[in-house]
Amino acid sequence: MTDVENNSTTNPEPETLYCYVHPDRPTLLRCNRCGRPICTKCAVLTPTGYRCKECVKSQQKIFITARWWDYPLAVLIAAVLGYIGSLIVSQLGGFLGFITIFIAPIAGMIISEAVRFVTHKRRSKPLFWTAAAATFVGSIIISLTYISFLFLGRGIGALYGILWPSVFAVLTTSTVYYRLAGIRL
Repeated sequence: MTDVENNSTTNPEPETLYCYVHPDRPTLLRCNRCGRPICTKCAVLTPTGYRCKECVKSQQKIFITARWWDYPLAVLIAAVLGYIGSLIVSQLGGFLGFITIFIAPIAGMIISEAVRFVTHKRRSKPLFWTAAAATFVGSIIISLTYISFLFLGRGIGALYGILWPSVFAVLTTSTVYYRLAGIRL
């Protein structure tokens, strides 16, 4: 037997694997949980290695821990705190004005931490959406009041009154959602 023949039997070339989602892409990666071949687009880097998106999603499902009573609690806390924050912004609108852009995310952080405290840090995607929606509804009530003043003939002053509470509502709502939801795929 020659060296070339001997070398080919001891070091076989690795089998060409193809991604289970994209069968036209050759890959050398495998999910470290289920063992399926995955391409770099389908691979998710975890602290323990690369995993496919399905394994990561199934692992995240065990962290959905919200109970039914967490939803009304989150609505109550988020709506009340959103309303109070919007009320403060509307009362100090002429004074605060542009500073609202910096105050709203801080208020969103306070609201999200209050929701976490009340729900004992239980998690679920619908809970995050519920808290964000309640924050928006609570925050936008002041803007709706100014809109009614606009139709009652208060004029352009009511338009200025709508601006900063609306900015507050949007920034606070987005902050609450992303603080509660965290990083996702």
